[in-house]
Amino acid sequence: MLMKTKSTGCVYLGEELARYAFGNNHPFGPLRHEAFSKAFYRQALDQSVDILEPVTGTQAMLELFHDPAYIEKVKQLSESGAGYLDMGDTPAFPGMYPAVLTVAGTVCDAIDRLVDQEYIRAFIPIAGLHHARRHTAAGFCVINDCGIAIEYLRHQHNINRVAYIDIDAHHGDGVFYSFENDPELIFVDFHEDGRYLYPGTGNANETGKGSAEGAKLNIPMPPDAGDVLFMDLWPQAETFLRDNEPGFVILQCGADSLYDDPITHLAYTENVHRQVMANICRIADEYCGGRVLALGGGGYNLDNIAKAWTAVVSAMIDAD
Repeated sequence: MLMKTKSTGCVYLGEELARYAFGNNHPFGPLRHEAFSKAFYRQALDQSVDILEPVTGTQAMLELFHDPAYIEKVKQLSESGAGYLDMGDTPAFPGMYPAVLTVAGTVCDAIDRLVDQEYIRAFIPIAGLHHARRHTAAGFCVINDCGIAIEYLRHQHNINRVAYIDIDAHHGDGVFYSFENDPELIFVDFHEDGRYLYPGTGNANETGKGSAEGAKLNIPMPPDAGDVLFMDLWPQAETFLRDNEPGFVILQCGADSLYDDPITHLAYTENVHRQVMANICRIADEYCGGRVLALGGGGYNLDNIAKAWTAVVSAMIDAD
């Protein structure tokens, strides 16, 4: 339900989104949504953005990116809540299928509102599931809502030239390899070097294939890389984005690139997330009517989730 309009930005919050989680003992647990939500209200960010409820999507939305046979597997394992969707990284959980429909539906609802100019920025905390491939889950990602978003922009809104920026500690391999041959998907990914972290991909020489060669920018970071190195390297990404003139911008802003995440080795502060969002908003203002969709992504230290994602929302507000 849409609250009274306060700004040009919106944030989606609700228990339906929080249900995408793998249990209390899993890194991707149910408290991630709550960690962000509490910090969001504590900082009074709700006074500057509209809060929207999650939206249930459709199987047709999933099929924009995923193979129908894989979706059927998700539906079947959702009923039992047992087994794995891949080789052992992504367990099934009860209610999994309704949960992924909510993630996909919320992402597509945000796109509709941005394209219709109801808002120009949107943030969804439980989204940015960037590892899943068209035919399988991977790395805690049952679906790939980033890929669904790209396909939805194209099929529903005829926006083909999309910039996807990813600052999660893990390489966005599910997005990269699904669009590796696509010259219209402009891809920028800062991630921990694959020699040290899952999924082991995203070398700097991976720049796209065929007609898409040069349309992808992978920037692997050494373990313990912090804000100074990131900001030294960021200008090449900004130049790359401006040279490619996107028609819509998606930011995957995983919080697992902050210092002291339990499963990664980067050492950013939340200032990286704040600066990236601010810079991306400026680029979007120049090329695509300001339209930026930010997706929470990973992050397994609850304090870091709170800091990184509220920094993104704060930058979104300040950019208005």
